[in-house]
Amino acid sequence: MSVSFFLPTKVLLDEDCVKKNAALFKIMGKKALIVTGRHSARENGSLQDVTDALAFVGVDYVLYDKVESNPTIARVRDGAAFAKANGADFVIGIGGGSPMDAAKAMALLACQDLSDDELFAGRYSPDVLPIVLLPTTAGTGSEVTQYSILTNDKAQSKTSIATPLIFPKIAMVDAKYTHDLPLKTTINTAIDALSHSIEGMLAIKANSLIDLLATDSIAKIAQSFDKLLSGNVDAACRANLIYASTLGGMVIAHTGTTAVHSMGYSLTYFHHIDHGRANGLLLAAFFNFVEKQNPAVISRLLDIMGLPSITAFKNILDRLLGEKEKITAEEFKKFTGISILAKNIANCTVVPTQEDIYNMYVESFS
Repeated sequence: MSVSFFLPTKVLLDEDCVKKNAALFKIMGKKALIVTGRHSARENGSLQDVTDALAFVGVDYVLYDKVESNPTIARVRDGAAFAKANGADFVIGIGGGSPMDAAKAMALLACQDLSDDELFAGRYSPDVLPIVLLPTTAGTGSEVTQYSILTNDKAQSKTSIATPLIFPKIAMVDAKYTHDLPLKTTINTAIDALSHSIEGMLAIKANSLIDLLATDSIAKIAQSFDKLLSGNVDAACRANLIYASTLGGMVIAHTGTTAVHSMGYSLTYFHHIDHGRANGLLLAAFFNFVEKQNPAVISRLLDIMGLPSITAFKNILDRLLGEKEKITAEEFKKFTGISILAKNIANCTVVPTQEDIYNMYVESFS
């Protein structure tokens, strides 16, 4: 048996974990750059909890609250310049995947002068500001990964910075920040987390320990299907979802993602489809593709979810996601040409050809 596992992030998954662990901020540095979006961190109380904790331990901060969905390279450069101009020596990212990913990229760029091509090349000096992350959605798992996903107009897609240097030092995971999320966001982020754990089990880098994490994550999300479908997402359900999301982040930190993500990025870039929704629209077709060569692994995934067939899985996804977007055959060809170039295509245990990718797009939206 060969198992490799590396997670340098201290994970604090607990109610009021920010308040209970305020002293840890003082260890991080003297002045924080808080990175978030314009509204949600204020509305769900996470920003107030962080600023109260910083005041309690006597740590100064500046706020950068300009992060939009699917942050661009220009956005993270602006945030990094703001960090340098204000003398920030560590970064606190609060929000969903976009603010957390932006915070990681800003922590890197605040210390290193990198061109756009160098930003994604993977060759960095060890200088990065320490990072603390607080997820306020239950989906991306970014609080425990070494990835920062940015909109890359040159590639007409989303591109990953991937380096252990941007693993957060601390992840503070409190389900209470997700309690007032709209149902649509709750569903999309839950499907994102589900996709992470499923793709991890279908990736070439999977191992027995990752399998345990992915299995628990998938089971917890599947147990929430009925509540997501009914709209009755209570506190217990939200606690399960954010736990499952963090596990999913641990999974892809070790395995990476597969064709589902590379295909989904085009849907997000060209049609502004939420990332988790994009993955969900593609998952059933990906199951059908993999089953042709590896039916055992698909059967196991369905068993974990307590489902009898791929058709049953597709029916749940269709009910959760609702009416699908209209996309033309010409667009599918364009998306296929972009997706086939992505590195994570080769990370699939069953590697799709360009024709396979096109057919999965068509099947997903038929």
